[in-house]
Amino acid sequence: MKKAAHILLMSGMLMSGAVSAEGLLQVYQEALQADPKLKTAELSLEMVDAQSGQALGQLLPQITGTVNVSKNQQTTVGINSQNYDGTRYYVSLTQSLFDFGKFWDWKRTQKVQDQYAAELDAARHELLLSVAERYFAVLDADEALSLAKLEKQTTEIQLNQAKEQFAKQLIKITDMYEVEARLDQIKADEIEAASRLKISQQALMELTNVNTTAFDPLRDDIEYNELDGNLEEWIEVAKSQNPSLTAQLNAIDAADDNVVVQKSRYLPVVDLQLNYYDTDTGFQSVQAPQTQTQVAAINVNVPIFTGGVTTNKVAEANSRLNIAKEQHQAMFRELVKDISDAFTSSNANAMRIKASQKALSSAVMSREAMQTGLGYGVQTMADVMRSHQLEFKAKRELAKSKYQYISNRFKFLKLIGAISEENIVEVNGWLMPKPNT
Repeated sequence: MKKAAHILLMSGMLMSGAVSAEGLLQVYQEALQADPKLKTAELSLEMVDAQSGQALGQLLPQITGTVNVSKNQQTTVGINSQNYDGTRYYVSLTQSLFDFGKFWDWKRTQKVQDQYAAELDAARHELLLSVAERYFAVLDADEALSLAKLEKQTTEIQLNQAKEQFAKQLIKITDMYEVEARLDQIKADEIEAASRLKISQQALMELTNVNTTAFDPLRDDIEYNELDGNLEEWIEVAKSQNPSLTAQLNAIDAADDNVVVQKSRYLPVVDLQLNYYDTDTGFQSVQAPQTQTQVAAINVNVPIFTGGVTTNKVAEANSRLNIAKEQHQAMFRELVKDISDAFTSSNANAMRIKASQKALSSAVMSREAMQTGLGYGVQTMADVMRSHQLEFKAKRELAKSKYQYISNRFKFLKLIGAISEENIVEVNGWLMPKPNT
């Protein structure tokens, strides 16, 4: 299925003769350096690595040393007083021989490491998707604003023509009012489009922390193909490649190990202890000038009664395990739905683009025919205005479909776990670099 994913990228997202551009790739590189969510995921993994090292350290020998230097005074009442200087050295080594809890806690932290590593991959995938979605949301809003301005200019020309014709009593006043009303509506649409552009730019700035207002636009000579394969195959791919799903499975394994850790509290703990004492302190130095003691012992600690603490910790661990399983089930169901939605939407966008291209072509021919008819007096100014309106509507629908196609394609790749920086580089070639100004 990995081969199928590769075919998907090559057939669905490549175009011949792509020109290298900076827009999307540059934005992604900025986001890669600035995104706090990605940095948080990286730091979280470092934290868990340290926790795993701590758990492993509990299985290794524990060595402590103590040095004591003292001055002591012994006074015999009514007789004399003596001073004794002394030193004391103490070294202890403890090695766990049988501690099931420590061993399984170390195993648990390894699963947690895998979980956070998968969550880091998920954060990277999320950043790739967010950059693409927000970048093309900016382009969508920018094109909507450009079309609104162009339609406003066209309608203003029509309004001037309508006023001239009304002055010559060639059209009714209602026709002129209709053009004025349409112009007012376009001005309102322009304000809304400008607001949407500003909001989308701010959303992108949230990722990059860079205030960018100029972006490379989408080329016109791109093929928008439907996804290959069937939905069931892509769901199988997601089961093995989606990092969020993998992280949840690792969370279940870690919770399962934690149950074993808590159950091990019922078992005895066996330690090997080696102690060395070297004492030459105070009055003891009179009794024995220097004392050296070596002790080797095996300590067995048997839990007998903990007031129900261990039993309740086992119950808590089991509940956490069941919660993790339910969360995994909910995540998987949501993932299946999202993959299905993205798969269907992406293919629908591809078909809609083709339909919108035909609709635009028809709208252009209709507008040209209306203008010709106006010259012969068989069409009214209102008819021409409505034909222009349909043409601009078709242009907006076509542009919107293209941007939705790209966003849904990125979303689909993210959901199946196949999204990568290569997709950013690839789609970056779909852009047309703006000349330096």
